[in-house]
Amino acid sequence: MVATDQVREIFADARSLHASALERLDAGDIRDAAEKAWCAAKGATDALILAKTGELPPTSSRTTRDFRRLRRQDGNVDTLSRGYFDRITSLHGECFYNDMCDPRDDTEWLIRQTSDYIQNAKNLA
Repeated sequence: MVATDQVREIFADARSLHASALERLDAGDIRDAAEKAWCAAKGATDALILAKTGELPPTSSRTTRDFRRLRRQDGNVDTLSRGYFDRITSLHGECFYNDMCDPRDDTEWLIRQTSDYIQNAKNLA
């Protein structure tokens, strides 16, 4: 495992993005909150990948590819799978890009629970 200042900085940025997501959610902007929460989860995933492999994914596509590879190599990482793919699909794809944001469905819950995702990624790093 690689423990670097960069990993800590990325996790700190993920926490900050999540705090911004909660502020936007409280302000009634669920779409922006969803994108910020997705970016926070992606950042936490990038930090985990960097900690485990020593390489930072340069794009979102590489994050997904590297995450899949990492979870095959480390069964503990598989515990994050559902959270990662729920967020990329629901928050990033459905809510942000397609504007299908319904606070009564999982959107708000996923935004709020992103703090758990970040902490779990950090614990695995």
